[in-house]
Amino acid sequence: MLDQLLARAVQWSSLPRLARVRAQPEKLQSQLLAHLLARAAGTEWGRRYGFGEKITAADFARRVPVSTYEQLYPELEKVLRGQPDVLWPGRPQWFAKSSGTTNARSKFIPVTAEALHTCHYRAGRDMLALSTHFYPQERLLAGKTLSLGGAHGPNPFRPQEPASRVGDVSAVIMQQLPPWAQWLRTPPLELALLDEWEEKMERIAAHVLRQDVRVLAGVPTWMVVLLRRVVALAGADDITQVWPHLRLFLHGAVAFGPYRELFRQLVPDARMRYLEIYNASEGYFAIQDQRDSEDLLLLLDHGIYYEFLPADQWAAPDPRPVSLAEVELHRPYALVISTNAGLWRYVVGDTVRFTSLVPYRVRITGRTKHFLNAFGEEVVIENAEAAVAAACQATGAAVRDFTVAPIWFAPGSATSRGGHEWALEFAPNSAPPNLEQFGAVLDATLGAVNSDYAAKRYRNMALAPPMLRAVPAGTFDAWLAGQGKLGGQHKVPRLLNSRTVLEAVLTTAAATPSRD
Repeated sequence: MLDQLLARAVQWSSLPRLARVRAQPEKLQSQLLAHLLARAAGTEWGRRYGFGEKITAADFARRVPVSTYEQLYPELEKVLRGQPDVLWPGRPQWFAKSSGTTNARSKFIPVTAEALHTCHYRAGRDMLALSTHFYPQERLLAGKTLSLGGAHGPNPFRPQEPASRVGDVSAVIMQQLPPWAQWLRTPPLELALLDEWEEKMERIAAHVLRQDVRVLAGVPTWMVVLLRRVVALAGADDITQVWPHLRLFLHGAVAFGPYRELFRQLVPDARMRYLEIYNASEGYFAIQDQRDSEDLLLLLDHGIYYEFLPADQWAAPDPRPVSLAEVELHRPYALVISTNAGLWRYVVGDTVRFTSLVPYRVRITGRTKHFLNAFGEEVVIENAEAAVAAACQATGAAVRDFTVAPIWFAPGSATSRGGHEWALEFAPNSAPPNLEQFGAVLDATLGAVNSDYAAKRYRNMALAPPMLRAVPAGTFDAWLAGQGKLGGQHKVPRLLNSRTVLEAVLTTAAATPSRD
């Protein structure tokens, strides 16, 4: 049948390549760097740093500075305005727009033809190959893949060029998918690319109601909203009554642990499977290549050359990343990438730890700017999400979103302890019966996964028990909408050493009618 032929075709093209990624990582990265340097030798950037001189990886690291988005922006702005051959040959027409989570200023990341085809599309085919290889009996390609994404619009830097567009990376990818991939997915582009998020979700829910959806792909936060609406429109008890052949969720952007219980409720079928993807506006970095492990295989032949910045270098004025061959297990690193979209030694902002060196597999731990270390506790996003997941499992709760901030020492107070304040939005009808029990499990789990937190919490001497606030359903959507970030891949900052986001969320909560 056609779906089985397509499954075999993508497996034939992808699985041998993934085997090489596992077996020859350093060789692939070395070849890739040489290719990137040769391709960009004639660009402004390439001439500035002597890419045409057949430089080594060590030369590359010595010559080319490590750059944040802000530091690289003067060159990126030239590209946005249409100047050719600045960072990469040619004039990219498409740009992935990301507003980030702590800075309202938009980031615009070039999406070149090479990046689209050898990074985003290649990784998508890899995930398709792995999915059909893992679960051949489910015939995943015989039905539709329901994918959620953002929207795109004119490039404000080139108003005279309608062909130049900016938007959420998912919208950039969907708009340019080949016909065979468009045939596999739903909803149609005219719905998928709507920019008004609430109208979009309503119209998509109505459209997909009677389709044979077998795979979901998207951000858990927004997929939950859509599934609930589909169930309501169908008058069903759960989504399995609407889509009896639904078997797989390809999820990314946020950790899945806090959502696991909620999806068990929405899709109460033991045959439902979950696979994680790790992509961003800057590229497609890693995929879950094992059925029974959530570790992510680093994709080393997808147009991205990797370096890794140790934690003690994150705030250094002249940061010194290490190479792939130099990384160590379980240490935190920030990703530094050089890509065929013209990003050179670019600090993504994401942090990972290696769980395996043969092959290279990682888990996402958070963001360089998203952590709690107000009192020396060094809590990262991975810790917080593990704690929320454990508390949900222990109490039968389901958390839709959360954010955490410090409680600072009160001037003149009799206590010298600080603390953490959590704002948690539970899914409808999924709040814990006892919030204190939820908090106790969360606190204990944080201590179990983070020795610094445990030390600060010892006998309540330096850190008070966490303060939990359950906010009404709809609070975080309302806060995102107020920031102009509702929908797409926008997400709530989990951890910050500032109370700015938490205070704004609590203010929104006070004005938000509950949707329960």
